[in-house]
Amino acid sequence: MDRLTLERCQVWIYLAAIAGGLMLGSLQPSLGPRFDALLWPVLMVLLYTTFVQVPLLHMRDAFRDRRFVLAILAGNFVLIPLVVWLALKWLPDDPALHLGVLLVLLVPCTDWFITFTQLGRGNTLLATAVTPLNLVVQLLLLPIYLWLIFPAADFGAVLRTEEMLSTTFALIGIPLVAAALTERWVDARPRRVVWRERLGWWPVPLLAVVVLLVAGAQVGLVRDAGPILLKVLPVFVGYLLVAALLARLLTRALRLPMDIGRTLAFSLGTRNSFVVLPFALALPAGWEFTVIVIVFQSLVELFGMVFYLWWLPCRLFNETSDDATVERNSS
Repeated sequence: MDRLTLERCQVWIYLAAIAGGLMLGSLQPSLGPRFDALLWPVLMVLLYTTFVQVPLLHMRDAFRDRRFVLAILAGNFVLIPLVVWLALKWLPDDPALHLGVLLVLLVPCTDWFITFTQLGRGNTLLATAVTPLNLVVQLLLLPIYLWLIFPAADFGAVLRTEEMLSTTFALIGIPLVAAALTERWVDARPRRVVWRERLGWWPVPLLAVVVLLVAGAQVGLVRDAGPILLKVLPVFVGYLLVAALLARLLTRALRLPMDIGRTLAFSLGTRNSFVVLPFALALPAGWEFTVIVIVFQSLVELFGMVFYLWWLPCRLFNETSDDATVERNSS
């Protein structure tokens, strides 16, 4: 099996992991605390192996196509937050549910976005170049978005403990710094690139372990969450459709070629679920449902990407049907 095949099968791997976690948590409830203890180090390793794939020290490469960068920034950090804010109106008035939706939908993906761009006939080079920019901007803007959109009382309750903030910073900051140091070490000698390629195999199995541990530790909550998750499902599905249509409008407005338009659509459609997991896992007691919402969205998104792989290149961004592509290619 090659790495691309593994990534194509990831949705089934995660479903199997969730089923396994629920079964283990049901048969052995005493495993819950152990799963909780294991979750933190596994999540840190997952974030490290993911960040290693992001060219953190080459952010200037993102600006090779300024129209594409404008589309990425406008789509991910202006239009999408407006869409998410409107989407909350369709959900039950549950702060934990709202926070989960905000966390997972406000941050663009930096890992399988590249995989699906490659599979969906997008521009993989530009996708790779823009990932560090997406990562840095989302980490800077996410607290501002939460402050603007989330009710003040609930926002204060979430951020009431210094322990939660320090834990979140450690879980994201340590892997991020370690990945940057690894990138510098790899760039020093070309033959070391093999280590980055080897680490590229690890995000899928590590994320499977993470969702298994979450399901096993929160088995009771997962069972009770069914009715509410069914209410949020249309929002997550609708988000995928709206994100693709926004990408199509931006592509037409900025006269981008179709392969770059598909790349933009995959960026707007994919979200950074496990990068916000540390924040959700560090929340005070009573906010555990936020984690379930984030994991659920990632599963919905993966099934949506299967649809994207057909819809974007064959229908929404069909090169033969767009005059902008012809003009760009002839220039």
